Amino acid sequence: MDEEDAKKTSDNLPERVAALESQNSELIKDTKKIENEKRYLESELTHLQGEVKRLKAEMERMKAPPLIIGTIRGVLENGKVVVKSTTGPTFIVNCASHIPQETVIVGSQVALNKQTLSIMSVLPPSKDPLVIGAEIIEKPEVTYEEIGGLEEQLREIREAVEEPMIKPELYKKVGIDPPKGVLLVGPPGVGKTLLAKGVANKTNATFIRFVGSELVQKYIGEGARLVRELFALAKEKSPTIVFIDELDAIGAKRLEVATSGDREVQRTLMQLLAELDGFDPIGDVKLIAATNRPDILDEALLRPGRFDRIIRIPIPSLEARIEIFKIHTRKMNIAKDVEVEALAAKCDGATGADIKSMCTEAGMFAIREGRDSVEMGDFEKAVDKVRGGELLKAQESGVMFA
Repeated sequence: MDEEDAKKTSDNLPERVAALESQNSELIKDTKKIENEKRYLESELTHLQGEVKRLKAEMERMKAPPLIIGTIRGVLENGKVVVKSTTGPTFIVNCASHIPQETVIVGSQVALNKQTLSIMSVLPPSKDPLVIGAEIIEKPEVTYEEIGGLEEQLREIREAVEEPMIKPELYKKVGIDPPKGVLLVGPPGVGKTLLAKGVANKTNATFIRFVGSELVQKYIGEGARLVRELFALAKEKSPTIVFIDELDAIGAKRLEVATSGDREVQRTLMQLLAELDGFDPIGDVKLIAATNRPDILDEALLRPGRFDRIIRIPIPSLEARIEIFKIHTRKMNIAKDVEVEALAAKCDGATGADIKSMCTEAGMFAIREGRDSVEMGDFEKAVDKVRGGELLKAQESGVMFA
């Protein structure tokens, strides 16, 4: 009987070993699974502890007292700083140890502790969004080939703006200073802005465009601040061409009898004059301004040393109108019967903007009739349409075109 039991036990041994190995394998799998879950939970715990720490720091930061903005007026020898706070008074305060001394500069804005008024940090310089928005990031696409009938004016503006920026050594060798500023004078639509854009394209300079009325602000000192920030941005982005359109909005003659609004415009004008006086003629910042009312400009703007070169842009002559027509019809699909000379002869007194509008209207007439080429009749109808609108405006204003 014992032999039979032993034989049965020996026969079941492989099965028992296999069962034990299977159980062992399952236990190993469960162990690995538990270890993975443990690592995941430890990672999640670390993440949650970091989140709790961040939220506690955020709560402490939110509980911290607000800081006062001030302006550095002076730095004393003993390390103390003279600061004028936005609350009004001027204080002599200490500077936090973590602030580098080279960043503590007169005129910088700083954050002050509300209780001790110590300087906690130096604030970066801020610019008005209106000033930042005046910068045109991409250089203008207008080239000299797209400016017609203004050869003399183009030569003068290139001498005053382009050549001092590209070849400053020529002026230093001769021993003269180029004009500080250029004033473009002429009726609307003759190409004042186009000239400024063409020069900016040729010089690869940053082009900052401002309209004079944008510098007229409601509150006292705001317009002058915009002018300061405008020229600070120009120096920072140099080489730069600053173009101020409609200069007469801030450059009108100063009157003895003036309202508070007029006096604010005069403050803006005086800040512009001060910036012009601080210009380096051979520097990397050039100023171009445009106006169609030179008769109302203040004499201080026109004196030598500010706008040294005044370029008058007249109504295009017949030859100029022919050239402008050729420029605007260059990319158009025009018929062989189109004679730009005859069209130019019919547009006496028209500006470059008028001629561009005529070409656009001619193309619209062709599209209206389902054609892909523009014929002479389309141009004639466009000339009559644009000129008719001009005559109507002239009659309403009491002025007749020639």
